[in-house]
Amino acid sequence: MRIDTFALRRPAAVVGLALVAVHLALALFSPWIAPFDPTELVGGRIEPPGGEFLLGTDALGRDYLSRLLHGGRMALFVTFTGVVAAVLAGSLLGVAAAYFGGTLDDVLMRLCDIKLALPGILFVSLFITGFGESFGVLVTLVGLVYLPGVIRIVRAQALTQAGLGYVKAAQLRGESALSVIVREILPNTLDVVYVEFAIRMSHAVLLLSTMSYLGLGLSPPTPDWGLMVSEGVGQLAFAPWLVLFPAAFISSLVIGLNFGAEALANALGMDASRGHVGGT
Repeated sequence: MRIDTFALRRPAAVVGLALVAVHLALALFSPWIAPFDPTELVGGRIEPPGGEFLLGTDALGRDYLSRLLHGGRMALFVTFTGVVAAVLAGSLLGVAAAYFGGTLDDVLMRLCDIKLALPGILFVSLFITGFGESFGVLVTLVGLVYLPGVIRIVRAQALTQAGLGYVKAAQLRGESALSVIVREILPNTLDVVYVEFAIRMSHAVLLLSTMSYLGLGLSPPTPDWGLMVSEGVGQLAFAPWLVLFPAAFISSLVIGLNFGAEALANALGMDASRGHVGGT
């Protein structure tokens, strides 16, 4: 059965894909559909939703809808780039560790153990303190957070493939190690790679939002959902929308990604319920 046919028969998959599609569209077209510059002071402080400002304004008088739209663009850019880097590097390293074994496998596994033994918030804090809060640093951080987990998962799958007949046949034909890894083993681990990407994306959105909430993400006045929640907590009693709107954007994107990952895993006969945010 085709994956898309199987997934679309499941209501959760349809909901998940719809939510992700909406967020992608809003992020891509935010420069054109946002009514105001997200950093410009365009109204009074903490104006309620309605009228000229559809979702109100924040404590500085910036249009909240514009900041939410541009915040999604930032969140998806950082998480997508970081997770793609983690999945690409982790897949190659995981397959290489399984194929070559020996010292390479031992060194990679011990490095993964060291990283996974570190408390997530400690690793994030040390990295941000040492390298700052630029887009490049955050992308690198997201990649490093999820790289060890991807290496381990892909390595486990590759170990089952490395001993099969088609790999032995490629070796007997005189194919190089690189050719065997890239052309033979790696394509047969793609099911795992696809599911890992979907799972890590949902984790990364939560990780980035948590970092920003704790003051470890992008600095003001950059629009960021986690930072918007943090800034709105102080006005929660009389301006709850300052927290509810960005929280709803974060939640809907994470739910959409989780539903999509679960549907993909079910279609491929896998389990999408592993892992935890920020750890693997």
